[in-house]
Amino acid sequence: MAEATFERSVFINCPFDSDYSAILQAILFCIVDLGFFPRIATERNDSAESRLEKICSLVEACRFSIHDLSRAQASKKGEYYRLNMPFELGIDYGFRRYSGAGGNRKRILILEEKPYRYRIALSDLSGCDVENHGADFQVAIRKVRNWLVSEAGIAAVASTRIVTRYTDFQGWYYERQLQQGFSDEDINDYPTKELMDAMMEWVEIGRPILAEEP
Repeated sequence: MAEATFERSVFINCPFDSDYSAILQAILFCIVDLGFFPRIATERNDSAESRLEKICSLVEACRFSIHDLSRAQASKKGEYYRLNMPFELGIDYGFRRYSGAGGNRKRILILEEKPYRYRIALSDLSGCDVENHGADFQVAIRKVRNWLVSEAGIAAVASTRIVTRYTDFQGWYYERQLQQGFSDEDINDYPTKELMDAMMEWVEIGRPILAEEP
């Protein structure tokens, strides 16, 4: 397996709730399918490690970053804004703006579920290009694909092809896990690191497609 270098690593700052999982998994796959390495806080679970230090180390290790602010707002009356994601965006921007070597080469993609909603809580982002995905995983794939093609100078693979490959991967992974004795409940609750490893394995072995049953 290739090494996750600074030039090919993508930090992902996003929600981790179940409603967002379809978007997260699609973004992870798009990154892997295009030859990059996703880096995310849940990739390791050392309880003795400070989360903030982990975030800072990931930001420093990645030339590219994706920040999804879709859960920055409160969801019900009396609830506080969820500030982790905007805070991590601030850490990343600060690294890009003030660090030495590598910082000025960093590239950032900011996502939101709904257009212009971020302006209510983060008016400082007015004038920035913030993309919205409408909670649609196919749109999320297209936004990430377009950004990486533009900012990393990679070959222009069609987003529809990536979506098709994602469907192929899901079928392959589901069948493999069943054959290894995992239940549906197990498969639906797989750790993020395990899923990313499976995506990279699938790409490395040639993106196999399940044979259709006669």
